[in-house]
Amino acid sequence: MKGKADTSKKGDGRLKAGGGAGKRKKAAASGKPKRPPSAFFVFMSEFRQQYNAQHPENKSVAAVSKAAGEKWRSMSDEEKQPYVDQAGQKKQDYEKTKANFDKKESTSSKKAKTQDDEGSDKSKSEVDDEDGGSDEENDEDE
Repeated sequence: MKGKADTSKKGDGRLKAGGGAGKRKKAAASGKPKRPPSAFFVFMSEFRQQYNAQHPENKSVAAVSKAAGEKWRSMSDEEKQPYVDQAGQKKQDYEKTKANFDKKESTSSKKAKTQDDEGSDKSKSEVDDEDGGSDEENDEDE
């Protein structure tokens, strides 16, 4: 019986972890640049095409990932270098795009703040004066 209770707790944890996917969609919808792939993922995109061409009957993502991992580990540093270079170039492009995005984001947030501040010409004290003040102030005058 204890085993069943433990598995239900694991299932609950998985449900909670799945809730983060919505945040990823919001970030993509906001126009925020996507992080660049690592050298392995640059390699993986090329390897996946080759693997699927050689094994068209295989539909398992796990099998492709396992084969790619084994191949990557068996490669020498010289063989990995083109993928490292491509990943470096993508990272530089990402940094430029992110800088532009951050600059644009910061200027738009400043504009929003100044528009909120300019929305009312009256200060808080002037607004309170129009109310007639609090009841305590009126009682003290009598």
